[in-house]
Amino acid sequence: MKAWTLGLAIVAMGMAGVATAKPRRPQLRFASPAKAIAAEIAFARLAQSKGQWTAFRQTAADDAVMFVPQAVNARDWLKRQKNPPASVAWQPHQTWLSCDGTLAVNMGPWQRADGSQGYFTTVWQRQENGEYKWVMDQGDTLETPLVAPEMIASSVAGCDRRQARPPAPAASAVPASAVPAPAFPAGTRGGWSEDRTLSWAVTVAADCSRALTVSLYRGAGKPLEPVLEKRVAAPQPAAVCPPA
Repeated sequence: MKAWTLGLAIVAMGMAGVATAKPRRPQLRFASPAKAIAAEIAFARLAQSKGQWTAFRQTAADDAVMFVPQAVNARDWLKRQKNPPASVAWQPHQTWLSCDGTLAVNMGPWQRADGSQGYFTTVWQRQENGEYKWVMDQGDTLETPLVAPEMIASSVAGCDRRQARPPAPAASAVPASAVPAPAFPAGTRGGWSEDRTLSWAVTVAADCSRALTVSLYRGAGKPLEPVLEKRVAAPQPAAVCPPA
């Protein structure tokens, strides 16, 4: 009787585990400008509620890069930073996304409490759970603030390049493209979406000046087209940057 009772208990526990197990969240396989913009807005709000560098730490991918002005692993650098008394504020004005939504780039203005202002660029990479983590953050000061648009602009890459991808197995993360990503030259940090329809690259010179290029696939088999190009002058006082 005891053995029979124990067996029923084990079966019941197993059935309970199945009943209460949370279904795996399906992975998005398309671009959602609203989701990319929401990630940026949540990031900015977190900076105001929890502190500037706390927000950066909590939303960064493991291999995220920042420029201070040297290229650094963001998580390692952020470990040593204390939140300033007043956090920088920022707002997204434009977003670019790959066709498959695995990569997004947001750009807009920032403002500090001391009255200084500038622009930011954040590159977001979709994780296995479907949420975005940022993989690159950079920006610069501006003498004239960016004009706020009536609506946040969005551009999504053409989707015909997906024909080169292998079929995605059921209930798994989107696999990497069958086409290898082109390598970046020495001194350049960059990345690609999984479907190779969006890329970013930051080239850092020895004097720590840098150039950012974001390129988007427009379709019809054409090469990727630069859609955002920004240059940051060498800092003053002078600094020296090793190859990125």
